[in-house]
Amino acid sequence: MAKKKGNSLSDLGSMVFSTGNSGFQGFDEEEELESLTPGEQLLEVHLEKKGRGGKTAVIVKGFEGSEEDLKSLAKDIKSKCATGGSVKEGEIIIQGPVRDKVMDFLKAEGYKVKRVGG
Repeated sequence: MAKKKGNSLSDLGSMVFSTGNSGFQGFDEEEELESLTPGEQLLEVHLEKKGRGGKTAVIVKGFEGSEEDLKSLAKDIKSKCATGGSVKEGEIIIQGPVRDKVMDFLKAEGYKVKRVGG
């Protein structure tokens, strides 16, 4: 037998909907992370081909800090490597097989760098 669909408000039960934010604190404000100094951070540098149509990409993971600082670091890496890239979900994605250049740049900036995979 098929389930009956509720056609009236009374079928919803005792749910209460509110458009105000009274009673709920902290949902509207995003906490800004303090960026650690480069010497305190350990960044993992991955070389990846899967899911990219056979093209190679370098993924930098493990950055702890604000989104603005992450984007700034990504911009500096892209400039140094003369390639494109993006920032997604807290990771820096750099196009092309430039892992050694990325690692050298990050070491020069004072980051601790770990080579992960191949």
